[in-house]
Amino acid sequence: MPELPEVETTLRGVAPYLLGHRIVAVTVRERRLRWPIPESVDNLAGVTIETARRRAKYLLFGTPAGTLLIHLGMSGGLRIVDPATEWKKHDHIGVLLSSGKQLRFHDPRRFGCILLVDAVTPERHPLLADLGPEPLESGFTAEHLFALSRAKTSAVKPFIMDASVVVGVGNIYASEALFMAGIRPTRPAGKVTRAEFARLVEAIQRVLAASIESGGTTLRDFLREDGVPGYFKQSLRVYDREGAGCVRCAGVVKRSVLGQRATYFCAQCQR
Repeated sequence: MPELPEVETTLRGVAPYLLGHRIVAVTVRERRLRWPIPESVDNLAGVTIETARRRAKYLLFGTPAGTLLIHLGMSGGLRIVDPATEWKKHDHIGVLLSSGKQLRFHDPRRFGCILLVDAVTPERHPLLADLGPEPLESGFTAEHLFALSRAKTSAVKPFIMDASVVVGVGNIYASEALFMAGIRPTRPAGKVTRAEFARLVEAIQRVLAASIESGGTTLRDFLREDGVPGYFKQSLRVYDREGAGCVRCAGVVKRSVLGQRATYFCAQCQR
Protein backbone atom coordinates (compact mmCIF):
# COMPACT_ATOMS: atom_id res chain seq x y z
CA MET A 1 0.00 0.00 0.00
CA PRO A 2 1.42 3.43 -0.88
CA GLU A 3 2.30 5.24 2.35
CA LEU A 4 2.81 8.94 3.10
CA PRO A 5 6.20 9.26 1.33
CA GLU A 6 4.85 7.54 -1.78
CA VAL A 7 1.77 9.76 -1.78
CA GLU A 8 3.92 12.86 -1.30
CA THR A 9 6.15 11.69 -4.16
CA THR A 10 3.06 11.24 -6.34
CA LEU A 11 1.85 14.75 -5.45
CA ARG A 12 5.18 16.30 -6.35
CA GLY A 13 5.21 14.33 -9.59
CA VAL A 14 1.79 15.35 -10.90
CA ALA A 15 1.21 18.81 -9.36
CA PRO A 16 3.27 20.77 -11.93
CA TYR A 17 1.11 19.31 -14.70
CA LEU A 18 -2.16 20.22 -12.96
CA LEU A 19 -1.81 23.59 -11.28
CA GLY A 20 -3.25 26.46 -13.27
CA HIS A 21 -4.68 24.21 -15.97
CA ARG A 22 -8.34 23.97 -16.88
CA ILE A 23 -10.15 20.65 -16.94
CA VAL A 24 -11.41 20.09 -20.50
CA ALA A 25 -13.18 16.75 -20.03
CA VAL A 26 -13.54 13.92 -17.54
CA THR A 27 -13.81 10.31 -18.73
CA VAL A 28 -15.02 7.75 -16.20
CA ARG A 29 -14.50 4.17 -17.37
CA GLU A 30 -15.17 2.43 -14.05
CA ARG A 31 -17.17 4.11 -11.31
CA ARG A 32 -16.97 1.27 -8.76
CA LEU A 33 -14.04 2.10 -6.50
CA ARG A 34 -14.11 1.90 -2.70
CA TRP A 35 -17.01 4.32 -2.99
CA PRO A 36 -18.65 5.02 -6.36
CA ILE A 37 -17.18 8.00 -8.20
CA PRO A 38 -19.94 10.61 -7.89
CA GLU A 39 -21.42 12.11 -11.04
CA SER A 40 -20.37 15.54 -9.79
CA VAL A 41 -16.81 14.56 -10.79
CA ASP A 42 -17.99 14.09 -14.39
CA ASN A 43 -19.14 17.71 -14.46
CA LEU A 44 -15.81 19.37 -13.66
CA ALA A 45 -15.16 20.40 -17.26
CA GLY A 46 -14.40 24.11 -17.46
CA VAL A 47 -12.94 24.59 -13.98
CA THR A 48 -9.29 25.28 -13.21
CA ILE A 49 -7.16 23.33 -10.75
CA GLU A 50 -5.96 26.02 -8.36
CA THR A 51 -4.32 24.08 -5.51
CA ALA A 52 -2.62 20.74 -4.97
CA ARG A 53 -1.73 19.38 -1.56
CA ARG A 54 -1.66 16.29 0.61
CA ARG A 55 -3.43 15.54 3.90
CA ALA A 56 -2.28 12.25 5.39
CA LYS A 57 -2.51 9.81 2.46
CA TYR A 58 -5.19 11.82 0.67
CA LEU A 59 -4.45 14.03 -2.34
CA LEU A 60 -6.48 17.24 -2.53
CA PHE A 61 -6.82 19.16 -5.79
CA GLY A 62 -8.78 22.36 -5.29
CA THR A 63 -11.08 23.89 -7.91
CA PRO A 64 -13.82 26.57 -7.68
CA ALA A 65 -16.38 23.75 -8.01
CA GLY A 66 -15.02 21.68 -5.14
CA THR A 67 -11.96 19.79 -3.97
CA LEU A 68 -11.10 16.58 -5.77
CA LEU A 69 -10.15 14.14 -3.00
CA ILE A 70 -8.12 11.12 -4.12
CA HIS A 71 -6.85 8.14 -2.13
CA LEU A 72 -4.62 5.60 -3.86
CA GLY A 73 -5.91 2.67 -1.82
CA MET A 74 -3.73 -0.45 -1.88
CA SER A 75 -2.65 -0.43 -5.50
CA GLY A 76 -3.62 2.91 -7.02
CA GLY A 77 -1.45 5.37 -8.88
CA LEU A 78 -1.66 8.58 -10.87
CA ARG A 79 0.22 9.33 -14.05
CA ILE A 80 0.33 12.07 -16.66
CA VAL A 81 -0.02 10.79 -20.23
CA ASP A 82 -0.73 11.89 -23.75
CA PRO A 83 -4.49 11.46 -24.34
CA ALA A 84 -3.75 9.15 -27.27
CA THR A 85 -1.96 6.69 -24.95
CA GLU A 86 -3.70 3.34 -24.90
CA TRP A 87 -5.81 2.85 -21.80
CA LYS A 88 -4.63 0.15 -19.41
CA LYS A 89 -7.10 -2.41 -18.14
CA HIS A 90 -7.41 -0.79 -14.72
CA ASP A 91 -7.32 2.87 -15.78
CA HIS A 92 -10.61 3.97 -14.25
CA ILE A 93 -10.73 7.70 -14.88
CA GLY A 94 -9.01 10.24 -17.10
CA VAL A 95 -8.96 14.02 -16.65
CA LEU A 96 -8.10 15.89 -19.86
CA LEU A 97 -6.33 19.20 -19.21
CA SER A 98 -6.03 22.40 -21.18
CA SER A 99 -2.30 21.69 -21.50
CA GLY A 100 -3.18 18.76 -23.75
CA LYS A 101 -2.10 16.21 -21.14
CA GLN A 102 -4.33 13.75 -19.33
CA LEU A 103 -4.27 12.67 -15.69
CA ARG A 104 -5.18 8.99 -15.30
CA PHE A 105 -6.01 7.03 -12.16
CA HIS A 106 -5.00 3.36 -12.24
CA ASP A 107 -6.15 0.96 -9.50
CA PRO A 108 -6.26 -2.83 -10.07
CA ARG A 109 -7.78 -3.61 -6.67
CA ARG A 110 -10.24 -0.69 -6.71
CA PHE A 111 -9.73 0.16 -3.02
CA GLY A 112 -8.89 3.76 -3.85
CA CYS A 113 -11.37 6.61 -4.04
CA ILE A 114 -12.12 9.75 -6.03
CA LEU A 115 -14.64 12.10 -4.47
CA LEU A 116 -15.63 15.75 -4.87
CA VAL A 117 -15.88 17.52 -1.51
CA ASP A 118 -16.44 21.08 -0.28
CA ALA A 119 -14.02 23.56 -1.77
CA VAL A 120 -13.78 25.89 1.24
CA THR A 121 -13.45 23.45 4.15
CA PRO A 122 -12.48 20.01 2.81
CA GLU A 123 -10.94 19.19 6.22
CA ARG A 124 -14.46 18.85 7.61
CA HIS A 125 -15.15 15.84 5.40
CA PRO A 126 -15.57 12.67 7.52
CA LEU A 127 -12.49 11.10 5.93
CA LEU A 128 -10.31 13.99 7.11
CA ALA A 129 -12.00 15.44 10.18
CA ASP A 130 -10.49 13.14 12.84
CA LEU A 131 -6.95 12.88 11.53
CA GLY A 132 -3.99 13.65 13.76
CA PRO A 133 -1.19 16.10 12.95
CA GLU A 134 1.15 15.77 10.00
CA PRO A 135 4.45 14.23 11.15
CA LEU A 136 6.58 16.78 9.32
CA GLU A 137 4.71 19.83 10.61
CA SER A 138 5.01 21.80 13.84
CA GLY A 139 1.95 20.26 15.52
CA PHE A 140 3.71 16.92 15.86
CA THR A 141 5.70 17.07 19.09
CA ALA A 142 6.93 14.86 21.90
CA GLU A 143 4.46 16.57 24.22
CA HIS A 144 1.61 15.66 21.87
CA LEU A 145 2.57 11.98 21.94
CA PHE A 146 3.26 11.99 25.66
CA ALA A 147 -0.12 13.53 26.49
CA LEU A 148 -2.06 11.05 24.34
CA SER A 149 -0.12 8.03 25.57
CA ARG A 150 -0.68 8.35 29.30
CA ALA A 151 -2.37 5.27 30.77
CA LYS A 152 -2.16 3.51 27.40
CA THR A 153 -1.37 -0.16 27.82
CA SER A 154 -1.26 -0.89 24.09
CA ALA A 155 2.13 -1.20 22.41
CA VAL A 156 3.88 1.93 21.20
CA LYS A 157 4.15 0.74 17.58
CA PRO A 158 0.39 0.55 16.86
CA PHE A 159 0.03 3.75 18.92
CA ILE A 160 2.17 5.76 16.49
CA MET A 161 0.48 4.04 13.53
CA ASP A 162 -2.93 5.31 14.70
CA ALA A 163 -3.97 8.07 12.26
CA SER A 164 -5.84 9.91 15.02
CA VAL A 165 -2.51 10.24 16.87
CA VAL A 166 -0.31 11.12 13.90
CA VAL A 167 -0.86 10.49 10.19
CA GLY A 168 1.36 8.68 7.77
CA VAL A 169 3.51 6.48 10.02
CA GLY A 170 3.06 3.19 8.20
CA ASN A 171 4.38 -0.21 9.19
CA ILE A 172 7.81 0.07 7.59
CA TYR A 173 8.41 3.59 8.88
CA ALA A 174 7.21 2.76 12.40
CA SER A 175 9.69 -0.13 12.64
CA GLU A 176 12.53 2.01 11.32
CA ALA A 177 11.78 5.00 13.55
CA LEU A 178 11.45 2.90 16.71
CA PHE A 179 14.82 1.33 15.94
CA MET A 180 16.42 4.73 15.44
CA ALA A 181 14.94 5.90 18.74
CA GLY A 182 16.02 2.76 20.61
CA ILE A 183 12.47 1.88 21.70
CA ARG A 184 11.15 -1.66 21.53
CA PRO A 185 7.92 -1.83 19.47
CA THR A 186 6.12 -3.90 22.10
CA ARG A 187 6.70 -1.43 24.94
CA PRO A 188 3.39 -0.08 26.30
CA ALA A 189 2.92 3.46 24.98
CA GLY A 190 2.13 4.66 28.49
CA LYS A 191 5.59 3.57 29.65
CA VAL A 192 7.47 5.67 27.10
CA THR A 193 9.00 8.80 28.63
CA ARG A 194 8.96 12.36 27.32
CA ALA A 195 12.64 12.12 26.45
CA GLU A 196 12.06 8.89 24.53
CA PHE A 197 9.12 10.42 22.66
CA ALA A 198 11.39 13.35 21.75
CA ARG A 199 13.83 10.88 20.18
CA LEU A 200 10.93 9.10 18.47
CA VAL A 201 9.52 12.30 16.98
CA GLU A 202 12.94 13.17 15.58
CA ALA A 203 13.35 9.62 14.22
CA ILE A 204 9.92 9.61 12.54
CA GLN A 205 10.69 12.92 10.89
CA ARG A 206 14.10 11.78 9.74
CA VAL A 207 12.93 8.48 8.29
CA LEU A 208 9.96 10.04 6.47
CA ALA A 209 12.00 12.95 5.13
CA ALA A 210 14.70 10.57 3.86
CA SER A 211 12.08 8.40 2.17
CA ILE A 212 10.40 11.36 0.48
CA GLU A 213 13.78 12.62 -0.70
CA SER A 214 14.59 9.25 -2.28
CA GLY A 215 11.17 8.81 -3.83
CA GLY A 216 9.41 6.46 -1.44
CA THR A 217 9.97 2.90 -0.34
CA THR A 218 9.87 0.21 -3.01
CA LEU A 219 6.69 -1.76 -2.36
CA ARG A 220 5.11 -4.46 -4.49
CA ASP A 221 2.39 -2.20 -5.88
CA PHE A 222 4.17 1.13 -6.17
CA LEU A 223 6.36 2.80 -8.76
CA ARG A 224 7.23 6.45 -8.96
CA GLU A 225 5.34 8.33 -11.66
CA ASP A 226 8.47 8.50 -13.79
CA GLY A 227 8.51 4.69 -13.71
CA VAL A 228 11.55 4.45 -11.42
CA PRO A 229 11.12 2.47 -8.18
CA GLY A 230 11.79 4.26 -4.92
CA TYR A 231 15.22 3.54 -3.47
CA PHE A 232 14.73 4.07 0.23
CA LYS A 233 14.45 0.32 0.81
CA GLN A 234 18.16 0.00 0.23
CA SER A 235 18.85 1.84 3.49
CA LEU A 236 16.32 0.09 5.74
CA ARG A 237 18.00 -0.84 9.00
CA VAL A 238 15.64 -3.41 10.50
CA TYR A 239 12.53 -3.89 8.38
CA ASP A 240 12.54 -7.23 6.52
CA ARG A 241 16.02 -8.06 7.91
CA GLU A 242 15.09 -10.94 10.22
CA GLY A 243 18.19 -12.87 11.29
CA ALA A 244 20.61 -10.23 10.03
CA GLY A 245 23.11 -8.56 12.31
CA CYS A 246 22.04 -5.30 13.92
CA VAL A 247 23.73 -2.33 12.26
CA ARG A 248 24.19 -0.65 15.65
CA CYS A 249 25.20 -3.40 18.09
CA ALA A 250 26.12 -7.08 18.27
CA GLY A 251 22.47 -8.14 18.33
CA VAL A 252 20.36 -9.87 15.69
CA VAL A 253 17.23 -8.46 14.07
CA LYS A 254 14.12 -10.31 15.17
CA ARG A 255 10.65 -10.53 13.68
CA SER A 256 7.34 -10.71 15.50
CA VAL A 257 3.71 -10.00 14.68
CA LEU A 258 2.17 -7.01 16.43
CA GLY A 259 -1.31 -5.83 15.61
CA GLN A 260 -1.36 -8.33 12.71
CA ARG A 261 1.62 -6.57 11.15
CA ALA A 262 5.17 -7.84 10.76
CA THR A 263 7.45 -6.04 13.20
CA TYR A 264 11.25 -6.00 13.13
CA PHE A 265 13.52 -4.92 15.97
CA CYS A 266 16.77 -5.56 17.79
CA ALA A 267 16.06 -6.98 21.23
CA GLN A 268 19.51 -5.94 22.42
CA CYS A 269 19.50 -2.21 21.71
CA GLN A 270 15.77 -1.48 21.68
CA ARG A 271 14.41 -1.36 25.22
